[in-house]
Amino acid sequence: MENLIHIHKTFEKEVYINSKINNREFDGCVFKNCDFSNSDFNYNTFMDCEFINCNLSMTQLVGTSLKTVTFKNCKLLGILFHACDDFLFQVSFQECILDYSSFANKKMPKTTFNYCSLKEVSFIGTTLSNTVFENCNLENAIFNDTQLSAVDFSSAYNYKIDPEFNQMKKAKFSREGIFGLLEKYDIKIE
Repeated sequence: MENLIHIHKTFEKEVYINSKINNREFDGCVFKNCDFSNSDFNYNTFMDCEFINCNLSMTQLVGTSLKTVTFKNCKLLGILFHACDDFLFQVSFQECILDYSSFANKKMPKTTFNYCSLKEVSFIGTTLSNTVFENCNLENAIFNDTQLSAVDFSSAYNYKIDPEFNQMKKAKFSREGIFGLLEKYDIKIE
């Protein structure tokens, strides 16, 4: 990864734990079975890239561009996505662990989260319109001043969302999930 620009490359079983990799461009690259945990990836650009079975836990992404980046079966604990560059920010997640991460104030409509763990993730001030949370665990995830219009929560679980503090027009929920919207009222539904 010493080169500054990487186009259509596959990086497999790369290990850069506690490393510093900055100011690089990755276009159309695939990362498989890599470990980048606790690394400094600040000010990199990833465009049309895919991460498969990678560990990026606690990786720093300040000023990093994620433009159409897909994460599959990745460990992304404690990632501060809110520090990424906003320009063309577009990500999707499939079977990922994103616990303790933050998407605060990000504009990320139409994002897909499939079979992900999103425990204690911050979505404060986030725009999530038309996003899908398919079979996602949202235990203790924080939704406050979040744009949730037309978001699909129908198969998500463990969420607690206050409709008074979030825009939720046309959002979808399952019958079982309705409890996550009413919890603050301390009422019993049988």
